[in-house]
Amino acid sequence: MFRKSLVSLIILQFIFHQVFSQESVKDSSIVVPMIYATYAYQLPEGDLAKRFGGNSSIGGGFMIKTRSNWLFAVEGNYIFGSNVKNGDSLLKNIATPDGYVINANGYYAEIGFGETGFNVLGKFGKLFPVLSPNPNSGPLIMIGGGFLQDKILIHDGDNTAPEIHGDYKKGYDRLNNGWILSGTVGYLYLSDSRLINFFVGFEFMQSWTKYRRARNFDTGLQDNSSLSSQFYGVKVKWFIPLYKRKPKDYYLY
Repeated sequence: MFRKSLVSLIILQFIFHQVFSQESVKDSSIVVPMIYATYAYQLPEGDLAKRFGGNSSIGGGFMIKTRSNWLFAVEGNYIFGSNVKNGDSLLKNIATPDGYVINANGYYAEIGFGETGFNVLGKFGKLFPVLSPNPNSGPLIMIGGGFLQDKILIHDGDNTAPEIHGDYKKGYDRLNNGWILSGTVGYLYLSDSRLINFFVGFEFMQSWTKYRRARNFDTGLQDNSSLSSQFYGVKVKWFIPLYKRKPKDYYLY
């Protein structure tokens, strides 16, 4: 009876090890599916640099690394910033000579400006396992493309200025959207630990967008201008691998 139980235990342990064990990133190049969070700080150039200063973006995505170290990813990011150039001039037609907007209560409205938007990207690239601690880490290059939208965020602190609410606000926000291309270079580090997997690098984006509002209220004119803009930024990512960790070896005595 004891011998049968021991044999059964050994067989079950062998099956468990074969089904749930996973190659370590230290041993060889492996397939690694990952979800990740990302942060970037960007500086604009071109047409949008006339409207905005530096911005930040936060987001997330899914990436898979193949055994041959090809990388495929999809990513989405929320864009935000507080540096809007000449924001006060947007409301000049509804402001007092001193530049203030009067709210519904007869007081000066507390108006603030910012940048808000988003992008969605598909990317692919190649990892080069050189100058790295394992075959799944090293310098990488990725390119991609997708969709970008951004606009001026107009904030009424007390929410009491009807001149910039609802559809009225749309006449001042300079909404624009269109296509983008991106290029990324940096370093990817993967380990057997789920907590220490990251990327640090530089990202360049080229965008082609158009203004989308029917009319700008500050000028009274329709603006369908095409914009060509560039973004240069530092980007970091934190990854969570989705594979099972390699279990420790077990010995039966």
